[in-house]
Amino acid sequence: MKQQRDVPEHADAAQRASCAGARRKRRERMLDASDIRLLMLHFLASGAAHGYELIKSVEELSKGEYSPSPGIIYPNLTLLEEMDAIRVVDAQATRKAYALNDAGRVLLAENGENVAVIIGRLTSLAILVNNRSIPQVEQAIHTLRYTLNHRLSQEQISPATVEIVVAALQDAAEKIANS
Repeated sequence: MKQQRDVPEHADAAQRASCAGARRKRRERMLDASDIRLLMLHFLASGAAHGYELIKSVEELSKGEYSPSPGIIYPNLTLLEEMDAIRVVDAQATRKAYALNDAGRVLLAENGENVAVIIGRLTSLAILVNNRSIPQVEQAIHTLRYTLNHRLSQEQISPATVEIVVAALQDAAEKIANS
């Protein structure tokens, strides 16, 4: 027999749906396929590269915090080749190296602002992780997470307690934003 979870009376349907969606959503994808294609064009503008080298270039940009999978890199290299944006440098080589074509240069030029935003996002990720690893910040995050999870794992949390928790989190967020 399945045990049914009780939802507090004060939680409306939209709130419950939002919470369920948040629990199911593991992690937002850092970059979509079009972002990856623009990044590859950006790196190929500096010279020919293999797919693996492009993966490493993205990793380096984010200081190791994001690494696109081969499953997104190689199909997009094929697509860019079909779009005539890139070409294989030596078709007989064991590993294909790709170079930028004129159509790729045009595409890159037309999307310069997008490329800057993507690069900024990856650079910010590296900075975020670096700052998050400051020992005092790590400890404070750990303490908050532990305390919040400990309190929220208790059954039958009263509406007053929920209000206190929400107010404390919102207050902390506001103080952090204004720091």
